[in-house]
Amino acid sequence: MKQVPAIVDGRFKLFESHAILIYLACVFPGVPDHWYPADLFKRAKVHSVLDWHHSNLRLGAAFLTNSSVTTSSYICTQFDSCTALGLPLNPEKAAEGEKILSASLKKIESVWLKGNGRFLLGSFQPSIADLSLVCEIMQLELVDEKDRERILGPHQRVLKWIDDTKNATRPHFDEVHSILFKVKDKLKKLQSEGGVGETESKRKTALHSKM
Repeated sequence: MKQVPAIVDGRFKLFESHAILIYLACVFPGVPDHWYPADLFKRAKVHSVLDWHHSNLRLGAAFLTNSSVTTSSYICTQFDSCTALGLPLNPEKAAEGEKILSASLKKIESVWLKGNGRFLLGSFQPSIADLSLVCEIMQLELVDEKDRERILGPHQRVLKWIDDTKNATRPHFDEVHSILFKVKDKLKKLQSEGGVGETESKRKTALHSKM
């Protein structure tokens, strides 16, 4: 299907992040119930968050990061081709992505984080929905720091929830995301060397004019 992420477990092959998380939570003995509840009512609610994720938060975050000049410039530097990877520079798409992303963050605060618990759906322990959504937001580490702070800064409850999810899954969370921060460091190096500076400046001007 040419889709990532994907896993191979013996002879079994599977793609799509949500399907993989569900499989891992169910197939291995000893996985705590809070990750993918056995209770059908709680499980249905987790699925409602996952379905919402694909058509909202993922859409906005992907549009923004995949259309940003900084990220695309890094990929072009590594592979000598933007268009072959489907990552042409697109300020209009980046601006559209930011609008969707901001609306999604507001919805997380007003709907999914309602309740007494620290996690989605008012839970006191994280589920695969928390893990999936927080990992989606983590890709914002690749956009300009000022843009990231401007987008996430107004959503203090979201930031607290991100930190709670990180803390609940350490050290594994940090290990999995180590490659993300390596890419981030590479981007900073390229910017300091002037590899993406001029183009990034043009992107920001175009992005803010669209908004």
